[in-house]
Amino acid sequence: MEKLEVLKKVFGYDSFREGQEKIIDAILRGQDVLGIMPTGAGKSICYQVPALMFPGITVVVSPLISLMIDQVKALNDAGIHAAYINSALTETQITKALYNAMCGRYKIVYVAPERLETDRFLEFVMNADISMITVDEAHCISQWGQDFRPSYLKIVNLIKRFPKRPVVSAFTATATQTVKEDIQCILGLQNPEVLITGFDRKNLYFEVRKTKQKDAEILDYLEKHKGESGIIYCSTRKNVDNVYLMLRKNRIAAARYHAGLDNDTRKESQEDFIYDRAQVIVATNAFGMGIDKSNVRFVLHYNMPACIENYYQEAGRAGRDGEPAECILFYSPQDVVIHEFLIEQKGQNTEFTQDDLDVIRENDIRRLNKMRFYCATKECLREYMLNYFGEYTNRRECGNCGNCNASFEEKDVTVLCRDMIACIRESGQRYGMGVIMGILRGSNTAKLKSYGVSRYETFGIQSKTSEAQLKAVAEELLLKGYLTETPDIYRIIKLDKTCEELLDEGASFLIRWSERTEKMAEAKVKTAKSRATDTLSPKQLALFGALKQLRLTLAREENLPPYIIFSDKTLIDMCHKMPHTQQEMLDVNGVGENKFARYGEAFIRCIEQNS
Repeated sequence: MEKLEVLKKVFGYDSFREGQEKIIDAILRGQDVLGIMPTGAGKSICYQVPALMFPGITVVVSPLISLMIDQVKALNDAGIHAAYINSALTETQITKALYNAMCGRYKIVYVAPERLETDRFLEFVMNADISMITVDEAHCISQWGQDFRPSYLKIVNLIKRFPKRPVVSAFTATATQTVKEDIQCILGLQNPEVLITGFDRKNLYFEVRKTKQKDAEILDYLEKHKGESGIIYCSTRKNVDNVYLMLRKNRIAAARYHAGLDNDTRKESQEDFIYDRAQVIVATNAFGMGIDKSNVRFVLHYNMPACIENYYQEAGRAGRDGEPAECILFYSPQDVVIHEFLIEQKGQNTEFTQDDLDVIRENDIRRLNKMRFYCATKECLREYMLNYFGEYTNRRECGNCGNCNASFEEKDVTVLCRDMIACIRESGQRYGMGVIMGILRGSNTAKLKSYGVSRYETFGIQSKTSEAQLKAVAEELLLKGYLTETPDIYRIIKLDKTCEELLDEGASFLIRWSERTEKMAEAKVKTAKSRATDTLSPKQLALFGALKQLRLTLAREENLPPYIIFSDKTLIDMCHKMPHTQQEMLDVNGVGENKFARYGEAFIRCIEQNS
């Protein structure tokens, strides 16, 4: 079959998304590839289509068991025979799966990186016809990536051992320039086709909320989004447990997931969420990588993540179907303290040398500061993240984030900036921001008394300025590069030579400022994008509900996640097209031949009964 024929017959799509065809063509030419594509852009199609066209087997290295299980279920449901090899299987099951693969029963085999150098797996790959090695979540191979995993280095050894080198394809959703170069170098990609489709997820709405009432805000949010599926991320197990119990106390169908729970409990929680038995799952970042649940309508962060890469990847689990979704981060300064503590705990990791740990710690602090600045900026949130990944646009506003939709006024803070610079200089550039603000405000604390700072000329010079405004100005100066911080947990403030520009006569410094109270902040602007179901008439909306119920019934009968049968996007397309024949149903986005054979008639009957 040709590539478009495979796409239509197997997956039910009429055309490729941006970048997919270019990657597939390169793979089919036998060329190595690196695809950097945002979550929801269809990375799996890029290797699954050529895998079905190659004569041999494609081995997909994947980091998490949940990812493999989801992918294999979806492939088998679409009529593609696939298997996975990981610790969830017994040795007998692994032997049987590898035997079936050798016999040609599987076109795609997913494997955990820890299994790559086992004798049984090596015997398999050395004797099987392997056409391609695909590395999913390829950023894990880079020490500069947010999820570095030493076990990923085994991939390189495996590739070198092949009698005949297969095509090597690597994919990730988030990669800075350094990580991109690492992937190419470490994997030894040969003259690769490198495709970066852009990091922008236009369907996602981003917002940062600064509040001391996180629980109340989350309950209010969930009340307004009943019936929608979502994830709440927390930075610690304790927070996960507390938020979970708070939700259950308020009779919200919730599940929880973190490494402190036993395997059976984690598995049950994950399945409750995937199978729509729980509306929301509260989790640490141990949950979610590779979860292919397409109908997640919101991702809330109870705590700030450790870096932009983590945040963008976690937030990106919303709206994988391309429909509007919301990503809201509830920020408090304590989040930074928690992450600084966790970074220090990395010193207990004996896997690295002390020099390695020092480099990793410095890099972690740098990324943490970038994440902190994201929470502080008054500029477009989307642009901030895209710029972080090296993607720049000419627009100042995206129109679909909390900052672009908020009301700010510009305030001239030139005098305050000059006082702050003078204070940092006068104090010898040896304090962190807390002390600098204390000096400027003339705080009478024991700590400041012990430092003897009351003798400074700048002591109390900004006594009438609020701590919030001082902090906002300091963050803006750091963002613009006039100030810098040392890359350690002490975060000592230093003057950059560019700060002299602000001391010139005629220079000015403006910031966007909002005097909104917490109460006003609760009245948040809704996402600028309407939901897909808003396009449905009342009659179509009723049909959509009936189709969802049918999907849920079939899913429970077959022990499958509902979204694997059909995504919300496919059901909405059914409501618009109202198919009554096989050909009309095959014209619906996401309905392939195997899917029609299994479910088509049932959905046609449901449409006829609700027309």
